[in-house]
Amino acid sequence: MEYISVNEFARKYGISERTARNYCATGKIEGVFLTGKTWNIPKAAGLPMRKSSPMEVMPLLAILREQKKMKLKGGIYHRTQIDLTYNSNYIEGSRLTHDQTRYIFETNTIGITDESVNVDDIIETTNHFRCIDLIIDRAEERLSEKYIKELHYILKSGTSDHRKDWFAVGDYKRLPNEVGGILTTPPELVHYEVKTLLLEYNAKKSKTFEDIIDLHQRFESIHPFQDGNGRVGRLIMFKECLANGFVPFIITEELKMFYYRGLQEWSHVRNYLLDTCLTAQDNYKEILTGFRIKYSK
Repeated sequence: MEYISVNEFARKYGISERTARNYCATGKIEGVFLTGKTWNIPKAAGLPMRKSSPMEVMPLLAILREQKKMKLKGGIYHRTQIDLTYNSNYIEGSRLTHDQTRYIFETNTIGITDESVNVDDIIETTNHFRCIDLIIDRAEERLSEKYIKELHYILKSGTSDHRKDWFAVGDYKRLPNEVGGILTTPPELVHYEVKTLLLEYNAKKSKTFEDIIDLHQRFESIHPFQDGNGRVGRLIMFKECLANGFVPFIITEELKMFYYRGLQEWSHVRNYLLDTCLTAQDNYKEILTGFRIKYSK
């Protein structure tokens, strides 16, 4: 039998060497063995399949719900609200700092600042907190157009966009838009495309991690709303990870370019986006470990 190195395996499937070594160390690739500190991988070996367990309330979700109910400060609920909101908004152009985001969550005020602050950034920050609460409360609910539109309505309510006649808050876009210089699904086809996507996704009895990422990429390609697609899409990913027993994750500013590249290259090389999301998941797992919260996958 022929064997290849971790580097060759990583290049073959477009993943990082760190991920390839992790697959070897955790026994996810059959037939591997160590020679000293070097992994030998069968040349015919493929990427491991990721399986999900039946839907259940995972310990993390239960903890998030409990801490939300308690209004506990300094726990994983508190940390998730601030980190997820800050990073998702910042990726989309918000200029609020992490400290300002934390201050808004903790005190419902913006604090003293020498620079002008965009009112929409503040409103969308508080709205994003509410979106996360909705997801925690209703994580197991079947994903539907109504659910997605509700997230968008909460996110954009009270913003300057809400005062524009042509901007449909809580409903699909009325005007064509593009992302990365590429036109997205025309307004008149959005309902059909989203409905088709959800029918296919919800028909899967057992969702894999890759199914959730595929849902996200296709949702972003449709770009159903006039604005807020990225944040709503990432909220949906977070929800579906919780609902299907996977450790959720937060796309940070450091991962932004890898994330965008992965979205663009999904139809050609899926592992660009998968590896980025797995890296983000590893980062969130470290936070869970710090809070002594157990997880399985």
